Amino acid sequence: MATRPIAWVLGMVVSLSVQATDTATEVAQRLRTLYPATTITRVNESRIAGLFEVVMGKNIAYADPSARYLIFGHLFDMAEQRDLTADVLATLNRIDVSVLPIEDAIEVVRGRGERKLFVFSDPDCPYCRQLENELPKLDNVSIYTYLFPIAQLHPDAWDKARRVWCAQDRVAAWEALMHQGKLPESADESDCEHPIARNISLAGRLGIDATPTLILEDGTLLQGYRSAAEIAALLTEGARP
Repeated sequence: MATRPIAWVLGMVVSLSVQATDTATEVAQRLRTLYPATTITRVNESRIAGLFEVVMGKNIAYADPSARYLIFGHLFDMAEQRDLTADVLATLNRIDVSVLPIEDAIEVVRGRGERKLFVFSDPDCPYCRQLENELPKLDNVSIYTYLFPIAQLHPDAWDKARRVWCAQDRVAAWEALMHQGKLPESADESDCEHPIARNISLAGRLGIDATPTLILEDGTLLQGYRSAAEIAALLTEGARP
């Protein structure tokens, strides 16, 4: 059987509309009636006539007016080369940076340090090490690194994070570990109050479950490795809402 083009599939979904004049409010009501166990945060008209954007917490789907058919995936504007779904997700995942306790982070100031960047990093995460090679290339930024060992993946990361935090010079210890693989001397945990458990709890509350995770000053959350050039552009221009 021949595969139908995406435009044809969307056209068939739209043709199943209950009424062409249905509003987002009406579609939201139908969705909540049909799927009472699902939290429908809001429903908006999408760029495609007859297709509605459905926000469910931090997830997005697209529904026809009957609310019977749902499409899960990303909606692209090819003329503008823009991922419309990613734009919405960036807004949904935005963090209130005022809740980030900078006293629980390792602070590095580069240049005047006017811009701010928050990083959740695991000592044994290879992508975190790649990111650490990029961060020294940034200028005019204050970087706050939260030690966030993910024990399920890296059983030794907790001890490494503790030893870095308890080192006499945390910045030097962190850079030596991430750039050279040099681990600071062990410290007696009873003599060093560290924030690692708090950082793990904080990450859980923020929905952060992977490293590296970066948070811009406007609260935009970015997961995964980014080059210095990309980070610098985001710091200068801000992420698109």
